[in-house]
Amino acid sequence: GIKSLKNFCVAWTVVCVALCVILLCQLLLRNPDQSTVIERNNNSLDMIEMSGFICGYVSCVFYLGSRFPQLYKNFRRRSTEGTSYLLFALAMMGNFTYGLSLVLKMPATESFRALYFLHHLPWLIGSFGVLFLDIFVS
Repeated sequence: GIKSLKNFCVAWTVVCVALCVILLCQLLLRNPDQSTVIERNNNSLDMIEMSGFICGYVSCVFYLGSRFPQLYKNFRRRSTEGTSYLLFALAMMGNFTYGLSLVLKMPATESFRALYFLHHLPWLIGSFGVLFLDIFVS
């Protein structure tokens, strides 16, 4: 119930703060002599980039998960009464334009397209997935 939700929120906050501290330490402890372009194997990921992917996927899960309580409530009540349609309309417009901006920025070269898509996958799922769920809410 409410107590388990509260415990979950506290745990999630602790995890987020820990991730932020780790990321901040990684940024502050980077070698200042490193150039912004680091020569490395294209398949390798450094700690910062991997942390970004993890944050992206965690964000995606919570963003998608944020719509299920409203869907469940609407299903149980068999009504959408009390739902702010303007909130969902604006959220849908925001998610559509955000997802579209990611698609429109896709590189023209076929070889870079797959890597771009893979690197932006959590944000594409988050924006278009929530847009899909918002259609059911509205």
